[in-house]
Amino acid sequence: MEIISNIFQIVVAVSVYIVWIFRYHNVLSEFEQFGFSEHFRNFVGAAKISLSALLLLGLCYQELNLYASLGMAFFMFSAHIAHVKVGNPFKQRLPSLLFLLMCLFVAAHNCGLL
Repeated sequence: MEIISNIFQIVVAVSVYIVWIFRYHNVLSEFEQFGFSEHFRNFVGAAKISLSALLLLGLCYQELNLYASLGMAFFMFSAHIAHVKVGNPFKQRLPSLLFLLMCLFVAAHNCGLL
């Protein structure tokens, strides 16, 4: 389970970096579609990038994993709800749902539930 948890941490963190750095044009259009402000988008981006860094640091300092994974799970759940509210197809909602489940797995593993 430790290996799976570590893989999930890396996948979520690297994916967030890719989306918020290299596919930022998608972020801009999605936040516009959701009707969120530019300031809120910047806050979410800074928070998700910071949590991604904590997920990667959690590979060495496991005491960070629970907080980083639960924080990221919150943002992934919120993203999923935002996609549902604007009526996006399941294909667009799937990444946030998968990353939410991965973050919850990491949190459960670090709580000793798995």
